[in-house]
Amino acid sequence: MMMIVGTLYRFNHNTLGWGSQSSEVLEKRMLRVGSQLFHWGIIFVLIGHVMGILIPLWVYNALGITPEFYHFNAILFGGIVGVIALIGNIILIVRRIASSRVRANAHVADYVTLITLFLVIATGISITLIYDEFVNRYEYRATVGPWFRQLFMLHPDASLMTQVPLIFQIHIILSFFLFAISSFTRLVHVWSYPFRYIGRAPIQYRSRIRYRRNPESSKEGTE
Repeated sequence: MMMIVGTLYRFNHNTLGWGSQSSEVLEKRMLRVGSQLFHWGIIFVLIGHVMGILIPLWVYNALGITPEFYHFNAILFGGIVGVIALIGNIILIVRRIASSRVRANAHVADYVTLITLFLVIATGISITLIYDEFVNRYEYRATVGPWFRQLFMLHPDASLMTQVPLIFQIHIILSFFLFAISSFTRLVHVWSYPFRYIGRAPIQYRSRIRYRRNPESSKEGTE
């Protein structure tokens, strides 16, 4: 609810502030690598969440997709894209701290966003690559999935979450916190054509020193 109300309020009352507020002009090298890794990784992570949470379990059973086949691919591909997103996120955190120009233009919300993203992705990777593989392959599609879908009907069954492992609960709480603060941070840009960011043209600017006109040549041209 906070995300919805906050997003609508910001869109109607702070239209000029709607966006990611790119800092590419301040530092490019680390941003180019970190941003590409993070955005590509997180897009496929979100696709995996849609497949695992929003699509009911009976659909997979009807298609003949066994739990073993599903979890094998979730661990393989989910682990790969999760690690890619995490590496990109870490690069962006280091960039915001290491670059004096970026650090001088950063806000508290930027650090809160990046750190929360790190925790969300890290707990997700822990579930996929550690908990499911070495502790217990938990079938979240039978509990977390139905509970999450019930949220859209404003009538979730809380009993579905009582037996969910703690690491899953932490991951969900962190994700909900991230969504709640999104309308007050740079993350608000995800609600406005996020795929355009990946293929957009880079910001172009000219140095005043390098392209400064020669006063003498300018004087000759006027004579």
